Amino acid sequence: MDTEEPAQSGYKSGPRIASIMVNAVDAARLSSFWSELLDMPVSAEHEGFIWLRPAEPGLPQLAFQQVAAPTEGRRRLHLDLHDADPSALRRKAETLGAAFVEEHNIGDFHWDVMQDPEGNEFCIAQD
Repeated sequence: MDTEEPAQSGYKSGPRIASIMVNAVDAARLSSFWSELLDMPVSAEHEGFIWLRPAEPGLPQLAFQQVAAPTEGRRRLHLDLHDADPSALRRKAETLGAAFVEEHNIGDFHWDVMQDPEGNEFCIAQD
């Protein structure tokens, strides 16, 4: 298996999709279902968040976020973008029409929740 980093394999380095986040009323149950179905063990858990190990290094993780009530409408999933300079990526997103929603922290890990021009949420964090 080729384990080269994207920058070394001809791909442009920069922002990447780190996680595909699923809102779940029962994150433990839902993550267990997907873990078994996809044969991807849990790689991390922290205060209502559960991440499955990606299929290969460098690929996005499927992750689950505990929420109090079912997400209404079509916003059950969102992208988590990681970048070496999340502040610059946020400024770029805002220049392109994104809007800041809120910020969060778990320990020393910080992320900003944003909305694209059609209101779809995504998060920006440090790589």
